[in-house]
Amino acid sequence: MSNVLLKDMAQVRSGDKGNTVNIGLFAANEDMYKLFAKQVTADKVKAHFQGLVDGEVIRYEVPTIHAFNFILKDALNGGGSTSIRVDNLGKCFGANLLRMEIEVPEEVGV
Repeated sequence: MSNVLLKDMAQVRSGDKGNTVNIGLFAANEDMYKLFAKQVTADKVKAHFQGLVDGEVIRYEVPTIHAFNFILKDALNGGGSTSIRVDNLGKCFGANLLRMEIEVPEEVGV
């Protein structure tokens, strides 16, 4: 078992609308998708963004394409046009999620 950053095994797409951020997390295959399902939970994503996301984090599963859609509410200090977090708009949140570390069994092979 080793600790691996998501950036070494996943891709993301993200954006924002109002005060909400949307992050799509894509696994390369079904084994990685199952690993993400266990370890990249809404609670862990909320903890990863502690201090930035004031609201709820919701995770939607999209198993047919080995993906998850995370909705982060109250994440932009009132909204992109009113926020002083100019460097923290939606696209930056996706890159930041890739810095999350998870435990990966040797047999998954990263």
